[in-house]
Amino acid sequence: MIPISIGDLVEVTGARLVPDTSQTRSLIVEGPVVTDSREAAPGSLYVARIGERLDGHDFVRPAAAAGAVAALTSREVDVPAIAQLIVDDVQEAFVALAREVLRRARAAAGLTVIGITGSSGKTSTKDLLAHVLATHAPTVANVGSLNSEVGVPLTVCRTMPDTAFLILEMGARGPGHIRYLTNMTDPEVGVVLNVGSAHLGVFGSQRTIADAKAELVQALEEDGLAVLNEDDPQVAAMAGRTRAGVIRVARADRAERAGRVVAVGAAPPRAQVWADEVRLDPARGTPSFTLHAVGGSARVELGLLGEHHVDNALAVAAVALYLGMGLTEVAAALGTATPASRWRMECHDRPDGLRVINDAYNANPESMAAALRTLAVMTPPGPGGRRWVAVGEMLELGEDSAQRHAAIGELAARLGIDKVLAVGPGAAAVAEGALAAGMPPDQVECVADVDAAYAALGAQLSPADLVLVKSSRDSGLRILGERLSVGDQVERESGEGRE
Repeated sequence: MIPISIGDLVEVTGARLVPDTSQTRSLIVEGPVVTDSREAAPGSLYVARIGERLDGHDFVRPAAAAGAVAALTSREVDVPAIAQLIVDDVQEAFVALAREVLRRARAAAGLTVIGITGSSGKTSTKDLLAHVLATHAPTVANVGSLNSEVGVPLTVCRTMPDTAFLILEMGARGPGHIRYLTNMTDPEVGVVLNVGSAHLGVFGSQRTIADAKAELVQALEEDGLAVLNEDDPQVAAMAGRTRAGVIRVARADRAERAGRVVAVGAAPPRAQVWADEVRLDPARGTPSFTLHAVGGSARVELGLLGEHHVDNALAVAAVALYLGMGLTEVAAALGTATPASRWRMECHDRPDGLRVINDAYNANPESMAAALRTLAVMTPPGPGGRRWVAVGEMLELGEDSAQRHAAIGELAARLGIDKVLAVGPGAAAVAEGALAAGMPPDQVECVADVDAAYAALGAQLSPADLVLVKSSRDSGLRILGERLSVGDQVERESGEGRE
């Protein structure tokens, strides 16, 4: 984090300091800001949140032992070895800290804040943009999917004095959630990828989802950049809901520039950044395409699995070009990107030859369909190899959940997937859909849980096969993918820990 004194933190957060001495106020927080005491280090600020299961105040002592110099708390704790900033509302104080970090970063380096949202693809696009911009200037982005009211200020607090670009994936589980994040961060650039069915059971309708995603571009100033997926009508319509590009303005804190709304995805004249000549490598599952923008074109060879990453790459290119990178520079950087976040189209080749695609961090009907289409065009690693899919439940789809799961089974049958394994009662409709679409009964199987799936696959998979593992995170199939690819020892998930 940008170094900040405890005295300044008191002013920013309105905290009561214990102990309140000149020596304490002069201490500098220059280590990481953390909400998990296990991640504390010398110079850290520990934020003691009270979660659903754990009270962060119970972990102030181990944070201090790890070197944290201060703790943001809502009550005094008996840990004299650490400065305590006591506030009425820890989350509100955390947001105030994030805003102060951004103020200092903008003053120091002319920081540009980029927000990314969408029903699917946010994390992959965030990772891809971070890779591309990092070749141009110092860049910070969310770790994994830390995209909530806690993950965003944590990411902001990783900003350093020389950071030029701060990329913030922004998630939402209801109206107003993205507005809360934009009020905290004031992004100059907003990217909306799509409006799909993720969390439909929570939002209630796709219109409500679209309204929630539009909160990002509605937060932009006139000199901002809105990047919109022209192939999604609900996203394309957001061009009329943003001030970006309305007028040319000059502001005291930045050079004069024209704001813009950039459409990506469709062919011109509707889009200013687009792709054609898209090809998918059947052996690796990776796409290549010709990237077009105003003023030129360049060939791109992506190292990411799935044709859906072409749309993500177009959004990335639009942002990078706007921020000063050249077209050939962008194309080269896109071509060197590799998967950065766990369990998102991860491809593992076992020593015996079996290939496992672990894409089980998140799932909705759109991302499930994209993964299946990728599987369908990939060549199994060995002669006579089969394409398998192990499917877990897609959560929070509302009253149409069974129908949407059945549609995935029907798609698997139409695409010619060789075998469908439905894992857990919530995924049973996938098997029903596959059977209804004509898949033979011996190619469809239902099992109760991850352990049963692991046993079934272990008994039937051959080294020549290719297997896709796909589900929502809380359905647990990412663990199945790990067990299939590297055995039963599973590492602790990044970002998972004490609240």
